[in-house]
Amino acid sequence: MTAPSTDPSPAVGTETPAASSASSASFVALRVLAVRGLSVRFTMRDGRHVAAVDDVTFDLAAGECLALVGESGCGKSVLASALLGLLPANARTAGSAVVDGVELLGAGERTLARTVRGRRIGLVPQSPAAHLTPVRTVGAQLAETVRALTGLRGTDARDAALTAAARAAFPAGHLDRYPHELSGGLAQRAATAIALVGDAPLLLADEPTTGLDRELVDHTADELRRHADEGHAILLITHDLAAAARTADRVAVMYAGRIVEIASAEAFFGSLGPRHPYARGLLNALPEREFAPIPGLPPELGDLPAGCAFAPRCPRADDACTVLPRLAGGVACHHPEDRHA
Repeated sequence: MTAPSTDPSPAVGTETPAASSASSASFVALRVLAVRGLSVRFTMRDGRHVAAVDDVTFDLAAGECLALVGESGCGKSVLASALLGLLPANARTAGSAVVDGVELLGAGERTLARTVRGRRIGLVPQSPAAHLTPVRTVGAQLAETVRALTGLRGTDARDAALTAAARAAFPAGHLDRYPHELSGGLAQRAATAIALVGDAPLLLADEPTTGLDRELVDHTADELRRHADEGHAILLITHDLAAAARTADRVAVMYAGRIVEIASAEAFFGSLGPRHPYARGLLNALPEREFAPIPGLPPELGDLPAGCAFAPRCPRADDACTVLPRLAGGVACHHPEDRHA
């Protein structure tokens, strides 16, 4: 495992609008998460090595939401599991991931359980109803989390639980309800309230809009934006580009385990659009855009083509694409869209 980066400047393509007018020292003071060269490889039973995440680098600042997007199987959730220390035994990590001063990669379970999960990283889960204990009320689960993370007891614990519920816009009158008695939106708010108990500087939202109707998707996205505006750093892992557009300050696009583009949300979703052909294809597949699917399927992570992994599906591919493109200027592509043309 490599040592944490001491370079005070942000990674290429990671500067936030707020940070752009500040000095490098100010940016470091605001930075909550610094990921450098993060890789995750799985050793399979037949001895093969599968790279699920490969050389990922980005920063995330307080008050900022970064949306990590891409098709299923591109490595988004594996990256999240690496940050939380929840990878299976056959996984090996390399690189560095520092949150609020704590190196996550290689940290022991004791450190992760006592100083990271809930305290430095709050998890907003993909399936909140399944994440909640079905035989206990929301209030009881909130109070238990308060006791575990803060040490408060009695009236103080109940008051802290009410405060967390209010911050997540969960109605106090529903705290005595069980998870099965909640709507999808209320279950999401309950899970968010639990994530907020420890006042973690980083909220990791892993596909929080999956299975929700459009109204609840918009509400969940707006709630995440509100938490970012209150000073949390938000890492939103999603395949829902509409939710990303509603929430994010920046967008990072993953394909075959690598970040192929990272850009401001304004440029990505605006008239300029993405520069990487894959990222443009994701946007063009939306019904409100061209409703044109990207041809072909993502490659198997254990059998990646040489060079650019997107080349077999890319209309711009040529001989240059047999060499793996590096992320430069916010895009990893030999033939990116020229915004100045």
